[in-house]
Amino acid sequence: MATDGYVFPADPQALVAVKKKTQSSRSWILMDCTGQGNILDIDKYAIMHRVQIHARDLRILDPLLSYPSTILGREKAIVLNLEHIKAIITAEEVLLRDPTDGNVIPVVKELQRRLPPVNAIHPDQGEGKDYPNGQNDVEAAEEDESPFEFRALEVALEAICSFLAARTTELETDAYPALDELTSKISSRNLDRVRKLKSAMTRLTARVQKVRDELEQLLDDDDDMADLYLSRKLADPSSPPSGSGVVNWFPTSPTIGSKISRASRASMATVRGDENDVEELEMLLEAYFMQIDGTLNKLTTLREYIDDTEDYINIQLDNHRNQLIQLELFLSSGTVCLSIYSLVAAIFGMNIPYTWNDNHGYMFKWVVISTGIFCAFVFVVIVSYARHKGLVGS
Repeated sequence: MATDGYVFPADPQALVAVKKKTQSSRSWILMDCTGQGNILDIDKYAIMHRVQIHARDLRILDPLLSYPSTILGREKAIVLNLEHIKAIITAEEVLLRDPTDGNVIPVVKELQRRLPPVNAIHPDQGEGKDYPNGQNDVEAAEEDESPFEFRALEVALEAICSFLAARTTELETDAYPALDELTSKISSRNLDRVRKLKSAMTRLTARVQKVRDELEQLLDDDDDMADLYLSRKLADPSSPPSGSGVVNWFPTSPTIGSKISRASRASMATVRGDENDVEELEMLLEAYFMQIDGTLNKLTTLREYIDDTEDYINIQLDNHRNQLIQLELFLSSGTVCLSIYSLVAAIFGMNIPYTWNDNHGYMFKWVVISTGIFCAFVFVVIVSYARHKGLVGS
């Protein structure tokens, strides 16, 4: 391993300190079944030779290329590309890319906490003694019969599902008040704020949808799930069972995946010998599929709320538009009335001699007065209607 590149101790507190020395294009962390890890600075050819995968599979993990979320089962490795979690899982170790990333460091710590054997974490506890959460070591050992690759896979799935759920919660916290404010007051500032939130929701929905589709595709194909049983492929009569390496599961995990997977491991002893049985992995994937599907449902509900808000705003704008059309109709009626007044003034203002206006000079005065009163009445009616509809201030 030293001939392939540089090796650094995998201290989570020192990961950021070596970031300048190990660039993200070459930096990996190696985690074994005991939870010990080393930072590796090696090229892709060394990785391909170590885990025996093709270059096209390693290209999926390139951070400079944009590939959708993928879980691939190969002969001796699982290629995992879930958002920022880019890893290669074998039956005995995990290679995690770019361990100095802020989103990857919690995954590294979780792997170090959950992969070591139970007797290594609790050496001072004998058989029958309780853990702080109320479970004894015998029960924990019974729960830790899952193969190493599934334990590492569950940590990755739990991390990505929790990450996307947290982003969805943050988006909901910002979106719902902004939408309510927009319905109460339509302004350029509120419209621009909702536009940005809708764009963020669209991008997040696409990310969640890709993870969900990948899990659904795995669940629909038993052959693909069977390819993920690396320990089963390596098992032979002279080798110990794949679940002999006992590790500490996180019993207080907030996700439903840990609970369901523990229940499935209880019946694992009866199905371990069946090479076509994928019940354990299916239960594991179904648990996180349900969680990621719930996150997608939240985003769908938020999208529907945004669409309802847009419909409500469009109805309001249509209502104001109709009111403006009615106001325009009243103004047109007032213009016709004023045109009558102009017609009378034009007739009496011409220099053509008329015989019918002799001794009838008072007629012009009455026409002007009556027309003025009528125009003032029409103006008052128009202003009152506009104030009633809220088109002008009081």
